[in-house]
Amino acid sequence: MATSTNLFEQIALDLQVHGVSIQSLDLQEPALLALSERLDILSQQDFHKAGIGRQEDHMKNEQVRRDKIHWLEASDPNEALFLTYMQDLKVYLNRRLFLGLFSYECHFAHYEPGAFYKKHLDAFKGEANRILSTVLYLNPDWQEGDGGELAIYDPNDSEQVLLIVPPSYGTLVTFLSDEFPHEVLPAKKARYSIAGWFRVNTSVAGNIDPPQ
Repeated sequence: MATSTNLFEQIALDLQVHGVSIQSLDLQEPALLALSERLDILSQQDFHKAGIGRQEDHMKNEQVRRDKIHWLEASDPNEALFLTYMQDLKVYLNRRLFLGLFSYECHFAHYEPGAFYKKHLDAFKGEANRILSTVLYLNPDWQEGDGGELAIYDPNDSEQVLLIVPPSYGTLVTFLSDEFPHEVLPAKKARYSIAGWFRVNTSVAGNIDPPQ
């Protein structure tokens, strides 16, 4: 299994050539183990229904998505370990690809049986500061037929599926937020992941965006 530096380099190469990367973390990676430990501690009361949009545009729409989420915070040591890992990835990608990534935010996502997230983009060209999207899967017992796969579509033909990614434990998917439409297919059993976004700084005239 590759070290984190080798993994980061492979992600950078994939993004440079394809705009999307699918890699596997070392299953003994401390940040991954910390997430699993944290997930064991969280109760269902710690998750709430996900919405669509930011701030005043935020709304809940069960026809589009039916997952429940829990945002990661640096105040929790297990969550902080993963946030530090992704900070290291941010620094590496900025050095290699000059992306100007400024911050990272992420949440646990819980898909109950039957839950899904319809096809969408994480950002629209020229209208958002999300640059890279990431998904890390936390399902050690996932089997073919359990559902919940990530479908990634062709940027030039949103009806054409490019990739189907099983939500297997330790799989990390990284892709350009405004390029790749994607959806989560209906889960047939409980499915967990970390969904996250690297942002650039679009603060203007004292309006801090993204919030710190």
